[in-house]
Amino acid sequence: MKFAAALAVAVAFSLAAPLAASAAAWDVGPAVGATVPPLHATDLKGAPVSVKDLSGKNGVVLIFFRSAKWCPYCQKQLMDMKDAPAALAQRGYRLAAVSYDPTDVLAGFTEKRGIPYPLLSDTGSVTIDAWKLRDMRYKPDSFAWGVPYASIYVISPKGVLQAKLAEEDYKVRPELSVLLATIDGLSPKR
Repeated sequence: MKFAAALAVAVAFSLAAPLAASAAAWDVGPAVGATVPPLHATDLKGAPVSVKDLSGKNGVVLIFFRSAKWCPYCQKQLMDMKDAPAALAQRGYRLAAVSYDPTDVLAGFTEKRGIPYPLLSDTGSVTIDAWKLRDMRYKPDSFAWGVPYASIYVISPKGVLQAKLAEEDYKVRPELSVLLATIDGLSPKR
């Protein structure tokens, strides 16, 4: 299983290469095969959510993004993933996205842009820190203090990390086709 997951990540990165020839694949967050830390994020109504709550039959795809308020690369990624829920549902997965934004910012973006999947608020960056995703390029006095490294995680319903996609350059985000190829390359046992 570990070999299959590593192969899926390698395939995904090779498919992403034309999109980001100058960007290098980056290994951030929990290790593939490890159980992910619990979520301390809330939905737009302020209710806590868990990986199990978010999962489809085979799991959840969790996107960590910087901000729906001020990051144009994040805004584009979130809008580009609007078609993802149907394709992921065919594979037994659901989609959700997490940032440090407060729920009112996420609710406004969801309504304005018609986002069909949950945007989750990790106010205080508790989940971001537990996953070791805080972007340390920002200092505590910055408005961006607490943002995560932009990354995508494929997680089983039991909370085991199956695959991850990340680039060191926050301007580079994997396309849906790369995410789907990664999932399609996972072991059928999941």
